[in-house]
Amino acid sequence: MEKIKIGQIVNAVALRGEVKVYNYSDYKERYEELDYIYVEEKKTNIEKVRYMNEMVILKLEGANDRNAAEALKGKSVFIGEDQLRVLPEDTYYVKDLIGLEIRDQEDNKIGKLKDVIQNSAQDLYEIELESKNTTLIPAVEEFILDINVEEKFIRVKLIEGMLDL
Repeated sequence: MEKIKIGQIVNAVALRGEVKVYNYSDYKERYEELDYIYVEEKKTNIEKVRYMNEMVILKLEGANDRNAAEALKGKSVFIGEDQLRVLPEDTYYVKDLIGLEIRDQEDNKIGKLKDVIQNSAQDLYEIELESKNTTLIPAVEEFILDINVEEKFIRVKLIEGMLDL
């Protein structure tokens, strides 16, 4: 079973074994729907979920004091592929987009999707060009014309200078 990284434990909280999780998804409330997560490779039950601003605070089974919570600091949090939510139409998991062929408006291959950068106003698609250079394309309707996961391509609208490095 493939595991999907959804966060990272960044710190212990208070004295009762809670941990602060930096959430990688755009839906932090997802943790409330889960009975368990994987902390690295270990399946761990979730006992309680709360929030501190944008951070997720979890009380995990087996972490009953600050020392146990501190021992989890820096560990990645995963869910199993079978725990993924069903997404609305025209919404995709990043894992399903990575590696898709990038085509221009004339259906010419220009590269492949290397990564999705999600820490800005809008997502940015990092494209590895045929020349092995990389470029960024904003993941907005103006530039992303079609995403076809079944046929494994993304069609983009290029503007002058977009591929110049």
